[in-house]
Amino acid sequence: MKFLTATAIATLTATAALADPVAYDFDRAHTLIEASWMHQGLSRQSLQLTDYDGTLLLDFDNPSNSTVDITFNLVDGIWVGAHHDRFIAHLNSDEIFNTAEYPTAHFVATGFETEDGVTGTMSGDLTIIGVTVPVSLDVTLNRLRDDGTAGFTATGTITRTDWGQTIGIYAGAVSDEVVITINTELQVAATDGE
Repeated sequence: MKFLTATAIATLTATAALADPVAYDFDRAHTLIEASWMHQGLSRQSLQLTDYDGTLLLDFDNPSNSTVDITFNLVDGIWVGAHHDRFIAHLNSDEIFNTAEYPTAHFVATGFETEDGVTGTMSGDLTIIGVTVPVSLDVTLNRLRDDGTAGFTATGTITRTDWGQTIGIYAGAVSDEVVITINTELQVAATDGE
């Protein structure tokens, strides 16, 4: 009887341990974080956020136990392609991101909802130029491999005027709605000693 009790306790303890959130790292070679907008109603243009870091603690069995907390470097962490240097200078100016005073943007998840464990919604707070606005992303778990590697797609729409983006030489040419698209592969973080 004592053996059975000890075995049951050990099993429950192991199960609880397995259910704890797991630390993940971005696979940066397979991650694209993009913001896009309509330009004068003619075409969709975009920028990529390339320098980011933070905490990813994921619990696939109980997503509400997960933690997502990411900081983005806006000074040197944006790529826009054509007319890159000129546009980056404008983005860094006090008309847009004012990176001299606010060099980073910050997203912290506040909630996770899913009915099937594959598709769902991640809500959170996005802080840009010192202004924090709640946002929501539709998230799809594309695949979870046996080794723990996970692939996600997340999309959502934000309104730039929520952050006071109403001035500047490009304000009239850029749509108010900005679409955020994230395609990422995450790898289980290495533990100390590995």
